[in-house]
Amino acid sequence: MPRPKGGALSLTKDYAKVSDLLVPYRRVSTREQADKGAGLAAQFTTINHGLGYRGQSALHWDCVDRGKSGKNLQRDGLSSALALIEAGEAGGIIVSKLDRLSRSLLDFAYLMARAEREGWNIVALDLNIDLNTASGKLMAGILALFAEFERNVIRQRTKDGLAEKRAEGVRLGRRRVISDELLEAIVSAYLSEQSYSAVARWLNEAGMPTLSGGKMWYPSSIHKVLQSIDGKEFMERLEDVA
Repeated sequence: MPRPKGGALSLTKDYAKVSDLLVPYRRVSTREQADKGAGLAAQFTTINHGLGYRGQSALHWDCVDRGKSGKNLQRDGLSSALALIEAGEAGGIIVSKLDRLSRSLLDFAYLMARAEREGWNIVALDLNIDLNTASGKLMAGILALFAEFERNVIRQRTKDGLAEKRAEGVRLGRRRVISDELLEAIVSAYLSEQSYSAVARWLNEAGMPTLSGGKMWYPSSIHKVLQSIDGKEFMERLEDVA
């Protein structure tokens, strides 16, 4: 999958040296909240208390997204936080609540897998998630199982919808370069996440070749598939049976 801005994290970073130094990340979803500052202030208080209780420190408090949705990972403040981790300046990211980091279980599962693979930490104070502790890993693992369940529900709903339409004799599209299976995966993923970037990210993580045999999917590639005649027809049919 394409990474959120900030690039791919180095696998050679020694995060143990900065394990007690975390990047606080704060987000509010509406402009009104951002202007009043109340939500950000409350998150500051919670995170600051959590850091003190845990004996850890904040790198700085500049990684903030004001008036931004948590439906995907394409946010400047979050990208800045990940870039600091990439540079080896901090051992992970800390949030007051998991939904400040992401409202998508699929995106959280992606971030968690990335953090575990590359050796940095995610701390969500409300759910006691800390990838450096056994209980925190357990909670994160439970959430990952729910994310996988969500993926399977999407796949099954898509397959059931296609089967119903085929049984009715509905033609799902003319001959095309993209297979039914891949188009089905792209459309169902987009209907779930409403993000071209998220769909491209999943395909790249899965090592799925592009339609031209390349190695990298981009948001523009997903947009092109979904805006094609076949893509639009396929999406309309899935939405009809959802």
